[in-house]
Amino acid sequence: MSDYLIFRLYGPLAAWGDIAVGEYRPSFAHPSKSAIIGLLAAALGIRRDEEERQQRLAESCFFAVRVDSMGILLRDYHTTQVPSARKGITHYTRRSELAVEDQNTILSSRDYRCDSAYTVAISVADAAPHTVQDLAAALQKPIFTLYLGRKSCPLALPLQPQVVNAATLREALEKVTFGDELPGIIVTETAPIYWEDIASSGLEQQQVITRRDALRSRKRWQFSERRENCGTMRKEEPPCTSA
Repeated sequence: MSDYLIFRLYGPLAAWGDIAVGEYRPSFAHPSKSAIIGLLAAALGIRRDEEERQQRLAESCFFAVRVDSMGILLRDYHTTQVPSARKGITHYTRRSELAVEDQNTILSSRDYRCDSAYTVAISVADAAPHTVQDLAAALQKPIFTLYLGRKSCPLALPLQPQVVNAATLREALEKVTFGDELPGIIVTETAPIYWEDIASSGLEQQQVITRRDALRSRKRWQFSERRENCGTMRKEEPPCTSA
């Protein structure tokens, strides 16, 4: 038996960054591990420049996510201004870029997921710096503001973190209810689910994908590859009763 932290993510907009090249900023269809670790770190009050604490948190947490609603893809097209590239000059902040008089207009596109909803499961290693109970308490009263991938994507409902003791990941997810099941939004009966190599998942692996979302340096925005198992999970319907 293991303890799992289960919580829900829902908002009108979410963005789960994928590999970005040039002016296009795509979004994956489900949260990245780096985004969830960032959310937990924000709740705990761990700053981005605290590299060691960020790394210890990332390495101690095992991550899984069930996609309750994929949402709808929204592509935001806009323009922005940047200075001309000059040899030997590097701009580390947006303020530094805007201080330059020579500005050029570039086109940019960013993807978002509208009305997407996810159930996240976290388990931790034996020597983890934070227990799942610690993480649940932090999500109840976060120190820094929480958001869904980008600062422009706030949460629309409480996370409702719960600690569940179960034999498998599947059993833990099946035990959890959130009280308000988002009528009209969550319509998927068979939900996609993604998980790391948790010893007792109780799930059938149908595919393995590779994502570049394993944290190497939050300060330098560097990530390495991570393997993720894929499958499906049928949601149990409540028993039918008659008067």
